[in-house]
Amino acid sequence: MTDLRSVCVYCGSRDGGDPAYATAAEDTGAMLGRNGWQLVYGAGDVGLMGRVAAAAQDAGARTFGVIPTHLFEREVGRAGLDTFIITETMHERKKVMFMNAHAVVVLPGGAGSLDELFEVLTWRQLGLHDKPIYLLNTNGYWSPLVTLITHVIEQGFADASLMEFITVVNDVPTLDSMLQSALA
Repeated sequence: MTDLRSVCVYCGSRDGGDPAYATAAEDTGAMLGRNGWQLVYGAGDVGLMGRVAAAAQDAGARTFGVIPTHLFEREVGRAGLDTFIITETMHERKKVMFMNAHAVVVLPGGAGSLDELFEVLTWRQLGLHDKPIYLLNTNGYWSPLVTLITHVIEQGFADASLMEFITVVNDVPTLDSMLQSALA
C-alpha cells in the first residue's frame, strides 16, 4: 500500500427505509474526501454504495472500487473510479478491498455487509490483522447486532475481547474523529 490512507466502506446496495442512512452515506463519502483519504468499496453505483462514492468523488477523494463479474449489472459498476477492479468471486472481492485499506467502516446494509463485517472481524479475532473496524450506528441500526454479539460472548461462544475489535460510533463527526486518530 502507498502512503495514501484508505478506508474500506461496507454498506448496502439499497438505500434502506430510513433517509438518515442515505445522509450518513453521503456524509461519510464527503468526510473521506475532506480528509484526503481514498474510498475503497464495492464499486457499485446503487444504494448507499453509490451515495458514498458520489459524495467521495465530489469531495475530491480517490476511489478504489472492486466488483465481481456476477454483480456488475446488478450493482451497476460505477464509472469514473480512479481504480476499478473486476474479480471472479465475492471472496476475491472482499480480500482485495480489505488488503487495500487501512481501516474498515460498516454503514447500514444487509446480508452482504454482515458477511463482510464478520469476515474482517473473524480475521481480527484470529490475529490476522489489527486494522480498526467501525460500525456507523445511524439511528441505532446496528444496536441489535451489538446486542447479539454481547449475547454470543455471554453464552461463552466468544471471548469478551471480541467487542473490543469493533468501535461503535453514532454519527459521522465521531467517525471522522476516530479515523483521524487511527490513520495519523
